[in-house]
Parts: sequence; C-alpha cells; structure tokens
Amino acid sequence: MTSGSTDEIPAKDILLKDLPLGEEGRIAGLEGPHEDCQRLREMGFCESAIIKRISGERMMMCKVCGTKIALNEALGKKIRVERLRQVD
Repeated sequence: MTSGSTDEIPAKDILLKDLPLGEEGRIAGLEGPHEDCQRLREMGFCESAIIKRISGERMMMCKVCGTKIALNEALGKKIRVERLRQVD
C-alpha cells in the first residue's frame, strides 16, 4: 500500500566533505575542539539539522537552516552527517 509520501531512512554516518554534491543529510555530530564545535553550532550546524552540500571540494558551499554557507575542507572534516535517501 502506498500513500504517495516519502520517508527518510538514515544511512551510515559520513563526513560532510564526503557527502555527494546535491545530496542532503542530517547532522549527526561535530568533532574537534570545543571552540570550533561551538562556532559551527552558532552558524547553524547543529545536531539534527538538515544540510545540503551544494558545490565545491576544498571550499564547500552548503545550505543549512535556509542559509548558504561556505566552509573549508578542514571544517568539512569536523561535521558528521547521516545520508538521507528517499523511499519509493
């Protein structure tokens, strides 16, 4: 029985820098010094927030909390995300 809606299924955690371009994920955690993690949270990179990687390799453009933000690769290695897949 299909209801026409889609459900999100979390997959294995990966680093934000490894999230394929155009895909969304849910932030699972932040790693690194407390000051770095606190700054990321202040910018909207909070646990459970949905994030989309828009472009870039060394400088990544992401969309989180309705805002586009550029991050360098070092910060992209501090953000763990759960990949989200749509169920047909």
